[in-house]
Amino acid sequence: MIPLTLAQIAEITGGELRGDPAAVVSGEVVIDSRRAGPGGLFAAVAGERADGHDFAAAAVAAGAAAVLATRPVPVPSVLVADVPAALAALAAFVAGSLPAARIAGITGSSGKTSTKDLAAQLAERLGPTVAPPGSYNNELGHPLTVLRAGPATRYMVLELSARGAGHIAYLCRIAPPRYGVVLNVGRAHAGEFGGPDQVARAKGELVEALAADGVAILNADDPLVAAMAARTAARVVMFGSGSGATVRAADVRLDDLGRPSFTLLTPEGSAPVALRLHGGHHVPNALAAAALAREFGLDLPGIARGLSAAVARSRWRMEVHRRGDGVTVINDAYNANPESARAALQALGHLAAAGRAFAVLGHMAELGGTSLACHAEVGEFAARAVGPALAALIAVGEQAAPYLAGARRVRSWRGEALGVPDAAAALAALGDRLKPGDVVLVKASRAEGLEAVASALLAGEDDPSREGMAGEAGR
Repeated sequence: MIPLTLAQIAEITGGELRGDPAAVVSGEVVIDSRRAGPGGLFAAVAGERADGHDFAAAAVAAGAAAVLATRPVPVPSVLVADVPAALAALAAFVAGSLPAARIAGITGSSGKTSTKDLAAQLAERLGPTVAPPGSYNNELGHPLTVLRAGPATRYMVLELSARGAGHIAYLCRIAPPRYGVVLNVGRAHAGEFGGPDQVARAKGELVEALAADGVAILNADDPLVAAMAARTAARVVMFGSGSGATVRAADVRLDDLGRPSFTLLTPEGSAPVALRLHGGHHVPNALAAAALAREFGLDLPGIARGLSAAVARSRWRMEVHRRGDGVTVINDAYNANPESARAALQALGHLAAAGRAFAVLGHMAELGGTSLACHAEVGEFAARAVGPALAALIAVGEQAAPYLAGARRVRSWRGEALGVPDAAAALAALGDRLKPGDVVLVKASRAEGLEAVASALLAGEDDPSREGMAGEAGR
């Protein structure tokens, strides 16, 4: 963060200063008191399980210069009416104070975090870069990420999520992007948006926020995304598989661990890329990252080398671990929607091509009235796409039961369709069935906590093979 005095913070946020006006905040702005450090600012947010105000003194004891709060606390503070709004105001001030920083926003129904991780690693080849850890992409995570920027920052690669109309437009006002990347429009959050057209309207707020000297980077293979070209004053660059795309891939292949390699094609020429991530669904993510890096000024050899060297930086997204006994565990339990579930199942089928596959699937949240049909469709897809290799489909929890009905539609499938109440029961079911050479996929919305299944399957492994970690199932 750029150094600011408490007096400046009070002025920017419209808050009431309670402390030394000359005290300087120069460290990280955090909402977790355990992460508070020297010179930082602790933002006291009242959550469902804990109230940050109760930890204000602990944060200052750990070195924080002050606390951003909505009620009096016994330490130096700035009192504001609304902490998230105050963080947004601070972040907007920081972004506006760094005119040399080139700001990019990435959105889509799936793939945001993986693409952000790839794009950030490419941008880092050009200069100091700020990008969110994990999925810091909402009204709290977004400003906290921007507040990590300082005078040396040259690139911000930001991830933007939405739970409704106007959310992305709001995030864009905090840190106005010059580059906007839209990956896809799917059925994630259908219960909140109402359908794909409404999702497209919300995601398109990113390209509408771009100025005429900006660049909209759009997925040519998704009609709802490609149509966003008409909604922006910015220059449009397309990525995808077709010949009309500026940045595209040819000769896509998957190795025995499902890692894609392809020829990257751009107007400047072609170059080979071999990703370290698992699943063919990472090819469009890599193309989007490449298109953005190209606009930043990274040359084609640098893009190809950067993509081939990139690792996934966010947990529980297609993490592939191979146990000592030969069982492979795919932990993709960070989140789930119909599109990301299909991508994960395709990767499962590829990794289990020579053996048996087990899919442990939990509830996909926020699908509204489409929930039952979406779960059944994914179950049917699992039975068809993985086919005879799918030894068992394990649906965890009552809301996940439609997976089983969908799988049973495929009469040629002879695997087991098992319904279990919770993660412990899923683990018990696997324990009786797994053999060396089997592959297990764990996939669900974040609230289901199914990463515990993958963790338990890997317990006792001294150094599991961590072949890669990306995927995306988030918002």
